[in-house]
Amino acid sequence: MRLVKKNAGIALLTRVKWCDSFLCRLRGLTLRGPLADGEGLVLVERRESRLDTAIHMFFVKFPIAVVWLDARYRVVDTCVALPWRPIYVPKAPAQYVLEAAPALLDHLSPGDELEFIS
Repeated sequence: MRLVKKNAGIALLTRVKWCDSFLCRLRGLTLRGPLADGEGLVLVERRESRLDTAIHMFFVKFPIAVVWLDARYRVVDTCVALPWRPIYVPKAPAQYVLEAAPALLDHLSPGDELEFIS
């Protein structure tokens, strides 16, 4: 799956894994190596929530870009998450958590609309 910035047609990521099962979300990037450029992981929740889309960085050994998206794939918050930090919570309710290499944040800001293409 690819990630594209809507209305601009810009491909931001070329290999995105869709993580909608409990076990996939639980594992996330824990005990894995760094993400390659163009690679990302989307953690999917059932509904928009601040608490359900909070993440931790325990056992993640590298910084990542975190992009929280609402139900319409609009960016509601972003940050660079650092290794071994206990919690990151979005400023607004989100349904999707996109994790990628930190350089992704150079191309995104709150309010941007994204789309995932198979």
